[in-house]
Amino acid sequence: MTPVLITLLMVTPTASSAVTPLCGTSPVAAIQLDHRDLAVVDTLEALYRTGRDFATFYEVAEGRREVLVETYERASVPPDLVARTVAAGGPWRILAVAMDGCSDSVNSLPYLARLVEAADNIDLRIIDSKVGRFLMDQRQTPDGRAATPTILLLDAAGREVGCWIERPAALQQWMDEHRETLTDDALFEGKMAWYREDAGKETLREIVELIERAARGEGAACAV
Repeated sequence: MTPVLITLLMVTPTASSAVTPLCGTSPVAAIQLDHRDLAVVDTLEALYRTGRDFATFYEVAEGRREVLVETYERASVPPDLVARTVAAGGPWRILAVAMDGCSDSVNSLPYLARLVEAADNIDLRIIDSKVGRFLMDQRQTPDGRAATPTILLLDAAGREVGCWIERPAALQQWMDEHRETLTDDALFEGKMAWYREDAGKETLREIVELIERAARGEGAACAV
């Protein structure tokens, strides 16, 4: 099989992207990636193998550490969602492009980690947005942004069978409805309050449904 060689340029945040609380990322000036030589499964497998488990991500996190720690400590998974995950067979692997400084990442990954702890047919590895930038660029938000977290669901053969981008649909709808009437600070505070009140229910529900669709053979790669 053709060896995979990927060259990524380091992303230098602009002044605005460095402080934005909404986890979208600014465009990269150039990414050198020859998709003609890209063996997709091998690439995803390689990225997965080099990714960190959640325990390591948690240990070294600095960005929004307080939120990450608080969320993980109170996170739990309803037994019915654990049972549905186990019933979906597998094994399944989650490859997450995430940053500890991203408010959406630290509000979602702890619940995925708890799901992995509770179900023995799913695992999680995390890579940062420099390594995984091309995955983000291929799977953008509806408004055209590369964002963290970008979650890829892989099957036992390492094929992408689904993805989940940035935040739950219900939260995205709330933000869209209030974007024109709230300041950026108020929108951010409202988002964080939504996450605290929801306590991971929507994130977990959407991820489990993603796994179930893949188990039924309805999953598909999300790259554009």
